[in-house]
Amino acid sequence: MKPDLSIRIAGIDFQNPVTLASGTARYGEEITEHCDLNRLGAIIVKGIALKPTPGNPPPRICETPSGMLNAIGLPNIGVDAFIRDKLPFLRQFNPKVLVNIFGSTVDEYGEVARRFNGVAGVHGLEVNISCPNIKEGGIAFGTDIESTRRVVQIVRKATTLPVLIKLSPNVTDIASFARVCEDEGADGLSVINTLLGMSIDTETWKPRLANVTGGLSGPAIRPVAVRMVWQVYKAVKIPIIGMGGIFTVNDAVEFLLAGASAVAVGTANFINPGVSIEIVEGLEKYMEDKGLNNISELIGAIKN
Repeated sequence: MKPDLSIRIAGIDFQNPVTLASGTARYGEEITEHCDLNRLGAIIVKGIALKPTPGNPPPRICETPSGMLNAIGLPNIGVDAFIRDKLPFLRQFNPKVLVNIFGSTVDEYGEVARRFNGVAGVHGLEVNISCPNIKEGGIAFGTDIESTRRVVQIVRKATTLPVLIKLSPNVTDIASFARVCEDEGADGLSVINTLLGMSIDTETWKPRLANVTGGLSGPAIRPVAVRMVWQVYKAVKIPIIGMGGIFTVNDAVEFLLAGASAVAVGTANFINPGVSIEIVEGLEKYMEDKGLNNISELIGAIKN
């Protein structure tokens, strides 16, 4: 008898704990050539805003040691076009669909969330709070605790869907942000978003990204992400989707042991688009080898 990989997160039943991270598989179409979506727990689609946005000018991606810097800038087709043109494709598949949403004002977050109420094929929202608040001098919602509180409040009031908040790692005490999200009614957390970084070309003396700074992802950030998942797990009762440099099954297990109920695979998709399925299969074997029957036996099981 195979181990049971199914898990319930924020009221959503996942067939296994492996998901595709937002922004790395777009709306699912391209990756299906290399990855059987039906074998995943969920897909978190790339960020959706109220209106279409173009993103940042190139260059907007560069490699770094054991990682990648990106300043894509959240290009998106807008909520109406996503529901009309992209969601029908995703409805064909088994995994749950979580829609990553973002806004430039608190009210915009609420309106985007409201638009997904009652929309077939959307099972929950992942709220990206690492965006600049244009009404508050450009500071990111996710690095100011009161801005975080207001976003969670308005999204929670606007939607009947499960709400997961994607926490920024660019703070001194991530546990305090997690507690605020839980207090204001969030159903779960995604931990973590990218770390702020920068790279300079020593021949031209210019930044390698047109935006100058960008988000660092990949294996380089994994120890930081695991630490933050562990801190958040100790601070709140709501479930966590862990992410940050997951490339192998052992990476995924590390996040589960730290307290994540599921994992999201991101940067690794650019190198091996089928890696998520390899991790699903690897989890089954890992559990068999350890004599485990249910994935919940791994969650928060770190020995310290």
